Amino acid sequence: MNPLIAIPTFNEAKNIARVVEEVRPYASEILIIDDGSTDATLDILGQSPVRVLRHEKNQGYGQSLIDAFNYAHKNGFDWVITLDADGQHEADSIPNFIEEMSIGRWDLISGSRYLAARNDDDLPPLERRNVNFRITRILNDLFRMELTDSFCGFKAHRTSAMMKLNLTEAGYAFPLQLWPRVWEHQLAMKEIPVRRIYNDPNRSFGEKLDKPDDRFAHYIDVLNAELLRMNMEPVHIPPTPQVPPSVPLATKSHACCGCP
Repeated sequence: MNPLIAIPTFNEAKNIARVVEEVRPYASEILIIDDGSTDATLDILGQSPVRVLRHEKNQGYGQSLIDAFNYAHKNGFDWVITLDADGQHEADSIPNFIEEMSIGRWDLISGSRYLAARNDDDLPPLERRNVNFRITRILNDLFRMELTDSFCGFKAHRTSAMMKLNLTEAGYAFPLQLWPRVWEHQLAMKEIPVRRIYNDPNRSFGEKLDKPDDRFAHYIDVLNAELLRMNMEPVHIPPTPQVPPSVPLATKSHACCGCP
């Protein structure tokens, strides 16, 4: 098995060299999708044996993932493992994804920072945990999923399955298009636990999306567009709930979502 490892990147000069070195033992090819970086990221990548797709202007996190899937499809990679460039995903977990890929049953293997507690987990920023908790609950209610972490970027994607989804959402709301289409196409999905790391709890999402309520509303707008496309009733934004005192964790792994 020879997966492509794809890393969306934007202004990660301080982290990208270390991340590439940590990932290198697990990949024959590493694809960096540089989303219009304006720092020294490209100069650093020029010194590494990696493939780089360059967006001259910032197009968004989702577009970087879509480009990775298209690249994998054109170049004969059956699987794409994605992880972030800021060091919040441990490369040592990649073999866990490869092990699940080798089973042959899954179309999407999604990392979860909340599936199983670890002593070395970081505490999540409250507002980011709150948005994740609310969106995950809504997706579970709509699609009878058993997700515990709808936003983790550490995933393994079967390339042929991703090509069926015709994904177009370019921004951070990408998961709000991905999960409905995973359910719609009855893809076999499994979550596996990954360590929860927050190296930059103050990361910017850009412009008004830095405000949690506005970011949540944007996610709902993208989700509702998917629901309307599927002739389903849109959801309405509920009153803002508080995150439960203890971080909710699943008691067991689940096998699939949207499939028998």
